[in-house]
Amino acid sequence: MKLPLSYYQNQDVIFLAQNLLGKVLFTQIGDQVTAGIIVETEAYFGALDKASHAYGGRRTDRTETLYHEGGVSYVYLCYGIHHLFNIVSSVRDEPHAVLVRAVEPLVGKEIMEQRRNMPFTKAAISSGPGSAAKALGIDRTFNKKDLTGEEIWIEDHGIRYSPDDIVASPRVGVAYAQEDALLPWRFFVKGNQYVSKPNKI
Repeated sequence: MKLPLSYYQNQDVIFLAQNLLGKVLFTQIGDQVTAGIIVETEAYFGALDKASHAYGGRRTDRTETLYHEGGVSYVYLCYGIHHLFNIVSSVRDEPHAVLVRAVEPLVGKEIMEQRRNMPFTKAAISSGPGSAAKALGIDRTFNKKDLTGEEIWIEDHGIRYSPDDIVASPRVGVAYAQEDALLPWRFFVKGNQYVSKPNKI
C-alpha cells in the first residue's frame, strides 16, 4: 500500500496535488505511529511559479531539497513558528512540490491529541499546514526524508473522491506571487471538516 518512488516522479504536479487527496500520510517516531488522510493540498510549479521557493531557479541551502528527484520531503519553518510539510515531486532539477495543508486523523489519534492538546474531533487539530505537521510530529528533522522509508511515508488505502467532491481554488497566503496567486492550485475535499479556512471558494 506504500506509494512507490515512481509515483512521486510524475512531472504533472497539478495532477499529483489532486491525486494525493485521500492518500494516507504516516509518521513513525520511536514507537509512535500516527497517520492522517490527506484532505487539502497545494501545488507549486517549480522555477516558473512565483509562489514557489524555487521561482526563477533560486537555489539556496534551504531550497536545494526541492531539486532532488521526487520522493523526498521538504520541511521548512514558516514565520519562525510552523513547520510545513511538502512532497518533492518530478525529476531531478525540476523543483516541483505539493504542500500538505490538512489531514483527517486516522491512526494514533490519542498521540495527536497530546501533541496538539485538543481532542481529535476538533477540526483545528490538523487543519492548516502547521497544525497538520504538528499533529503528525513533523519538524525540521523530517526535511529530505525518503518517502518510501520507515519514518515518513504515504499509503494508498483505496479512498477515492469524485471530481465533484474536489474543489480547486487559489492558494492561501501567496499574495506576493502577483498573478500566480490567482492560479487554482489549492485542492480540497468538499465538506470535510478538517479542511483549513477559507473552506469555500
